[in-house]
Amino acid sequence: MNRSVVVTGGSKGIGWEIVKVFAQNGYKVVSGSRSMKNDIPYDLQDKIQQVIIDVRNRDDHLKLIDMALNLSGSLDCYINNAGFSEWKPISLIDQDFLKNIFETNLFGYFWGCQAAAKVMRSGGSILNISSLAGKRGSVNNSAYSATKFGVTGLTQSLCKELGPNGIRVNSVCPVLIETPGLNKALESKESPAILGQSDFLNSFAINQTALGRLPTISEVAELCFFLCSEKASGITGQSINIDCGVLPN
Repeated sequence: MNRSVVVTGGSKGIGWEIVKVFAQNGYKVVSGSRSMKNDIPYDLQDKIQQVIIDVRNRDDHLKLIDMALNLSGSLDCYINNAGFSEWKPISLIDQDFLKNIFETNLFGYFWGCQAAAKVMRSGGSILNISSLAGKRGSVNNSAYSATKFGVTGLTQSLCKELGPNGIRVNSVCPVLIETPGLNKALESKESPAILGQSDFLNSFAINQTALGRLPTISEVAELCFFLCSEKASGITGQSINIDCGVLPN
């Protein structure tokens, strides 16, 4: 196999798990993020190329694609994953906060999709990591939710635009996944974790999911790999929940 994938935000959390799954399956992986991962397993080191980028910068996405083309001669998958969440009531949202969350969570996805579409051939796949917050709003989460609703619109529109070129576009919508990013967001006094992070997550799993648990980070990464594979060749324009039954549809 001589296939390549770009993953933004690939040094930690869901992004790193995605990087790892693709590398374990033989892909050349270009991981772009604001920080480097220093403890990559030895057997994966020759499959992963790390690049320091800021997804808010349009040209940084072109840098990632150039590296993927140099590694394998083609760009097979582009995964927009980098983002951040922070609960904040509408009364406390200022211009700097709104600008940062939109440029990271939505504009960055536009630039990634635009750059990928320029070079991707038929059979390629673009995948946007969204959130269940892109399907329903919640208290103190208007800014984050608005960006993820935007990702849904981007995904649906581009599947129609790029479909004639044989390029599929999908998104994945996880519910709460315990990662360093989520744990940091839950530390905010405006977050729903007023009784503590563990108690909140346990209570959410029991009261909100159908399976009585939250999905694992590995389950999210495996879904991403499937959606980018030929086995999912008939799936495009979908925003697929991975939520253990929080929001059946």
